[in-house]
Amino acid sequence: MTTVISRIRHGSADAQPLLDPTGATPWWEALPEDFSKRPEPFDLTRADKARVSATAASDVAIRTVASSLVGGLALPIGYHRRSLLQSLDETELYLELAKTGDPSRFFAEPPKGVRVRSERSDVMVRFRPEDGYAETIRFDSPYQPVNPRLHKSYLRHKANRVAHARYWRHAEGPRPTLIAVHGFSADLYLINEWFFALPWFYRMGFDVMLLTLPFHGVRQTRFSPFSGHGYFAGGPSRINEAVGQSVMDTRIYIDWLLNTVGSPAVGITGVSLGGFTSSILAATEERLSFAIPNVPVVTFADLVLEWEPIGTAMRAMLKREKKTVTDARKMIAVTCPLSYPSMLPKERLFIVGGVGDRLAPPKHSRVLWEHWGKPPLYWFPGSHLAHLDRGAYLVEVARFLRRIGFLQDDAA
Repeated sequence: MTTVISRIRHGSADAQPLLDPTGATPWWEALPEDFSKRPEPFDLTRADKARVSATAASDVAIRTVASSLVGGLALPIGYHRRSLLQSLDETELYLELAKTGDPSRFFAEPPKGVRVRSERSDVMVRFRPEDGYAETIRFDSPYQPVNPRLHKSYLRHKANRVAHARYWRHAEGPRPTLIAVHGFSADLYLINEWFFALPWFYRMGFDVMLLTLPFHGVRQTRFSPFSGHGYFAGGPSRINEAVGQSVMDTRIYIDWLLNTVGSPAVGITGVSLGGFTSSILAATEERLSFAIPNVPVVTFADLVLEWEPIGTAMRAMLKREKKTVTDARKMIAVTCPLSYPSMLPKERLFIVGGVGDRLAPPKHSRVLWEHWGKPPLYWFPGSHLAHLDRGAYLVEVARFLRRIGFLQDDAA
């Protein structure tokens, strides 16, 4: 039975694999050099073609604005020649860890006994359940950069050193918990309550938690021009460390939910950058019941080449330093989900991809699907932000959760 469970047929499902099926060649070398330029073919009805074209056009417009902001406000800080040369010099530090295929070499196990603080909060909360309440959950992040050069500069951002989450829980006691992770620069609780359909999942019987990624929201750097700026503004080495902190902080929340709150099970989902984060959590946290990356980014090195005008600037930088996209991939391979096998069996993985997505193009969902051994995959005829047929894929997600036993048959 095919694992592509949506009505949309993916034209490349049976095509030549993008990765080496034997695993002998690492993804950063096996992935085609022109990966960023390759279209991802789909067999669409006339109606779906029209929907995809319309939504994709809006993505391109948003991508251009976002690319201009990142290019104008992040490139001068973390990607000028001196900073880029430093990151190139540090490639081997990170790449040697990635080459082991062992995520624990970079993603260290969180320390025990981290004090997690919780308090009731209705601030910026639209959803107020009658049979439960919302809490703000915080702790002082114990993350220490792996790269010695970044210790001082990374840790001086005090706001980023406090992890934040919003937690909706049932008053009668702990339930299986769904963790949701927002996308780049999209941390607002009010938006994500709706985007992740958190009230719907809560009413099905789950507790739900929405995390704030490093350098986003209340964790932004001082004078940050937009949420998430600090995640990318420090260059490739900063990205690696931000991903490392994302993973450690999330694992601390998982530990708190399982061992302090008493949640019977915990699973994770995320959109865009959050989809990337949930993908790397699948490779590092075996206690998860499932991972559902939604329109995930998989390889930042290739993604940025599609984002104009920043793509042109990055190609010029690589050419100037006589480097290729393979060299760029090596710089952040240590934090790429393609570098490690999933700790979860493919029966507990589920990918959602947008056919018209031009911010995290569907080729990223496809290569992750291939890397994970082709778990269930749902294609919707929409873009990164316009998830057309969202109701249909949420029904499939519910079926998936019931199939793996996370959602009980007698749940609402």
